[in-house]
Amino acid sequence: MLVTVASYSFPYEAQIAWSKLDSAGIPAYIADQHTINMQWLYSDALGGVRLQVPTPYLNQARELLSENLESDLVAQEGWDSTPCPVCGSNNTEHFQFGKRIAFLIFLGLDFPLFPVKDGIRCRACGAKSQIVNDE
Repeated sequence: MLVTVASYSFPYEAQIAWSKLDSAGIPAYIADQHTINMQWLYSDALGGVRLQVPTPYLNQARELLSENLESDLVAQEGWDSTPCPVCGSNNTEHFQFGKRIAFLIFLGLDFPLFPVKDGIRCRACGAKSQIVNDE
């Protein structure tokens, strides 16, 4: 019997997790990836793209998927982040302004107009700031 070990919003996320399990020799299967590829708005309604494993491999798969290798990647590749303009912290992440408005425009007009702007969100103070391009 197959059990769901993780759910993802997009098929590419499930493919990355599947490849991690496959490289460890854990048999895994991806459910609903083709449905979500054809109609991505159904992702939340269907519970996302589900990564499933046989029951005997469940604990091993959870342990493997829960590994946080971010520190190893930062040590190998380095870290280049934009500092927060409010508190000066380098603990920031990418953020997009206008995603909700873009989605509402898509629902209302049935046409993809995406007035989305890039920005950063500070993990330390929670401030959201737009990135200004000086080009």
